[in-house]
Amino acid sequence: MPLGLIALALGAFGIGLTEFVIMGLLPEVAADFAVSEAAAGWLISGYALSVVVGALVLTAATTQLPRKPVLLGLIVLFIVGNVLTAVASDYSSAMIGRIIAALCHGAFFGIGSVVAASLVPAEKKAGAIAIMFTGLTAANVFGVPFGTFLGQQFGWRSTFWVISAIGALAFIGIAALVPKLAGPEEKISIRGELTAFRSGQVWLSLAVTILAYGGMFGAFTYIAYTLTEVSGFTTGAVPWLLVLFGVGLVIGNWLGGRLADRSIDGTLLFFIAALVVVLALFALLASSGIATIIALFFMGGFGFGTVPGLQSRIMNYAGAAPTLASGANIGAFNIGNALGAWAGGVGIAAGLGYTSPIWIGAIITAAALIVMVIAAALARRDSTAEPARDAVSAS
Repeated sequence: MPLGLIALALGAFGIGLTEFVIMGLLPEVAADFAVSEAAAGWLISGYALSVVVGALVLTAATTQLPRKPVLLGLIVLFIVGNVLTAVASDYSSAMIGRIIAALCHGAFFGIGSVVAASLVPAEKKAGAIAIMFTGLTAANVFGVPFGTFLGQQFGWRSTFWVISAIGALAFIGIAALVPKLAGPEEKISIRGELTAFRSGQVWLSLAVTILAYGGMFGAFTYIAYTLTEVSGFTTGAVPWLLVLFGVGLVIGNWLGGRLADRSIDGTLLFFIAALVVVLALFALLASSGIATIIALFFMGGFGFGTVPGLQSRIMNYAGAAPTLASGANIGAFNIGNALGAWAGGVGIAAGLGYTSPIWIGAIITAAALIVMVIAAALARRDSTAEPARDAVSAS
């Protein structure tokens, strides 16, 4: 395994930690800045929206630059944003720090996916992307509980100082371990990158990403309420149950990458269909503690198992212009996150109970499955039509 993949995974770990750890520190942040928890929650929403902007704008702005220096520059941006958050004197300063840190998120994963894929043979690209995304899953399993504990014991700012240090280590690792040329770097233009969006399959892939990820996060965003109010777990048990969810993420990401190297569309169809079933069963059986534990694990596994395939699929159909499309797909993940959170909140606000986000998540994921079936069918049709066109041309 190329050591450059480890460096990319470390960067992904730090970025994932930045995104998710604040969820466990909102009470401390709100108390420090004397704002409501709802206002503190905008530090999460503001981050997610900034990820979408950064995924498109920064990726487009850096298409003509060598990828390794761009990755290093993005890590510097990440460090600056987290340092500003750690030293913020007020809520507005913390928000600025969060926005700056978020801007690198989408571009790093988008460009990093292209670099990771270029470090290995063609038949192992999805697995290489999965290795990089392992950093993101590890952030959920190990980083978030540790970061939350650290922030509760030594103040929430200490967590962001540690994240900044992780960013510095990632910078050193990428500088030392990622080859200067991860592959033949042709001259890239924005106009050339935009040609990727002429492909209907690219747009279908983006739709699947939004819906599949949105379905999982529709259920996950309000999972603490489901666990305590429906399943009967104590508040203290929630972090440990989320670790179980995170373990599912890691295993699903690894397995999804391995299987996607054999068949991207087949893997996505299987994982998305399985996620629909898991979410529906979870909603039906949420009052059972044992069923909830099992469902959490498989929700994480099948949900994140789609990520390597989704990222590989859009890069494949983007052809010779994968960078901007890859970044756009990272933005699509965050749009899905926002969509799922909004839709789940609508269900709760309508008085449908704390299992309603799970039902809504199942419905959104079912929509993703329908789009994926259409996309796969069109891809099969095009692949069988191509030899026929070649035969006509030859005659």
